[in-house]
Amino acid sequence: MKLSVVIVNYNVCAFLEQALASAQRAMSGIDGEIFVVDNNSADNSVRMVREKFPDVILIENRDNVGFSKANNQAIRQARGEYILLLNPDTVVEEDTFGKCVAFMDKHPECGALGVKMVDGNGRFLPESKRGIPYPSSAFYKLFGLSRLFPRSSRFGAYHATYVGEDQTAEVEVLSGAFMFLRLEALDKVGLLDEDYFMYGEDIDLSYRILKGGYKNYYFPETRIIHYKGESTKKGSLNYVYVFYKAMQIFARKHFSSGNAKVFNFFINVAIWFRASLAALKRIVGKLLLPAADFALIFTGFLGVSKYWEHAVLAHRGSSFPEYYYYAVLPGYVLLWQLSVLLNGGYRQPYSRKRLNRGVIIGAAVVLAVYALMPESMRFSRAVVVMGAMWTIISVNFMRYVCEKLHVRGFSGRSSSRRIAIVGSPAELVRVLQIVRSMNEQAEFIGLVTTGEEPLDHDLYIGNASNLEELIAVYRVAEIVFCGHDLSSGQIIAWMSRLQHTQADFKIAPEDSLLLIGGSSIFSLEDRYTLPANLLGDRRNLRRKRVFDVLSSLAMLLLLPADIWFVKDKGGFVRNMFAVISGKRTWVGLRDCGKNGVPSLPQGVLFPDDIYSNNSFSKEMVDRIEELYARDYSVGNDFRIMVKSFSRLGR
Repeated sequence: MKLSVVIVNYNVCAFLEQALASAQRAMSGIDGEIFVVDNNSADNSVRMVREKFPDVILIENRDNVGFSKANNQAIRQARGEYILLLNPDTVVEEDTFGKCVAFMDKHPECGALGVKMVDGNGRFLPESKRGIPYPSSAFYKLFGLSRLFPRSSRFGAYHATYVGEDQTAEVEVLSGAFMFLRLEALDKVGLLDEDYFMYGEDIDLSYRILKGGYKNYYFPETRIIHYKGESTKKGSLNYVYVFYKAMQIFARKHFSSGNAKVFNFFINVAIWFRASLAALKRIVGKLLLPAADFALIFTGFLGVSKYWEHAVLAHRGSSFPEYYYYAVLPGYVLLWQLSVLLNGGYRQPYSRKRLNRGVIIGAAVVLAVYALMPESMRFSRAVVVMGAMWTIISVNFMRYVCEKLHVRGFSGRSSSRRIAIVGSPAELVRVLQIVRSMNEQAEFIGLVTTGEEPLDHDLYIGNASNLEELIAVYRVAEIVFCGHDLSSGQIIAWMSRLQHTQADFKIAPEDSLLLIGGSSIFSLEDRYTLPANLLGDRRNLRRKRVFDVLSSLAMLLLLPADIWFVKDKGGFVRNMFAVISGKRTWVGLRDCGKNGVPSLPQGVLFPDDIYSNNSFSKEMVDRIEELYARDYSVGNDFRIMVKSFSRLGR
């Protein structure tokens, strides 16, 4: 027999099902066997394997015996010339096993082989290739020298960064998520060391294979998805402790007494350093946004107050008392922030809907407090109103900038997830039923096919060759790949190609009622909804009109500052009065009738102005306007105006 695949499972039934399906496809044409060793899972994993994969050799443990011991149980029964240790949270390409077997056959000196691994969003995982964690390489990684000098074989040794992602090369350490082993080498150097319960056993085995006279190779000509590469909480104190304890076992076994002491010293430093860093990061992460909001809102209030004091109060022979600036104004701001906090405005992922609800309620609270104060402490209602306008504009603008800069936590997505499905019309029906059944709000955008010819289908929006453009135009937040229609290799290729788009990727496995992506598994216990929010609806037309008037008044109020950002300054002023009078609208459509909405005033801007590369075909422009009219929101108008602010004078 040529190949034995060993998968150790513990409570990841959905991932395991997908891994087994991909492994069986990759085993096509190879004389092989697949083992699943279950470490006493409580999530139906055993029953799933028995029912859906009856040919798999199942070993059921009554306890969680750990990763090393469970793998050894299967290896002792394996009959293959080669042994593959494969994580259950992986997806392999259809040709992965065949390519690995061919490489091992051609290179008898190769004791172990690893492949290129990507995470659930298509990003390369650096643990695909590593070096022995000598005290020096651990030091360089711990203090950031490996990032400064990634091409150096000395400083970049920990993750072998001097070896290119697409370069086949000898490396020292391979990942236990995918370890393609020669049985002959295992017979010589021994099986996995069972002193390691979790983490470190792959480093230990890789090192022993090298000591046994074999070579370890990194082989990027095939790829796998390794979901845990993105979901393992590597910043958590538990991970730091368990991983570095495993490194201490490795040091005791393989380093001299003196080197082991040095290594253990660095390990203890690393534990305390990472623990302190994690705690500091959490504290800063919690306080950074509220502190930035406080500074921004207080600065606006201070400017408005100073202006009011000099422009109005000075003519009346009065001024604000000194404590107004260090007590009253900070009190206003803190009341606003308390309202935002209670409304979830500081909860990740940050939502502008929750933020604005908190700001509006906060304004009402501040005005109520103002009204209840004694006459001597009612300083200026106008300052509160202008401060409220400044607050809602400034905090929204700051979050918009954070979204554009892709700051973590600022996704730029609304609570309604925009989803596109890549596959065939036949599979669309099944996958769309899953999508519509889930609880997170989701808006289905349309079907993307992989065929060359356009599809005559109501839900068809384009071809996969234009997927990157479709993601930008439709602001797609999530791509679902149909496992029935696409090979694992095609899916991995698309994910890697589109990793920079910030879209999330999920796979709908064949004959399954799940959507799997990253560390997330979505099932039919949840429900999806498909909102319809047509611009032609009276409420939306009313909201659009209110937004036009309020935004015009706000820009008029801030005219001394904002006019400098507009190219045609005279046109900007004329447009503001035209919008207030109802003759124009800030964002309009070129052909209202075509998009099924009543006649709108002439637009200053159009929906496609939000894209910096505005060289779309007429067909694409029509599609962008259709999408705008079908899914109208004031937030869309706001985003278009901010993005195209310099053109508000045209």
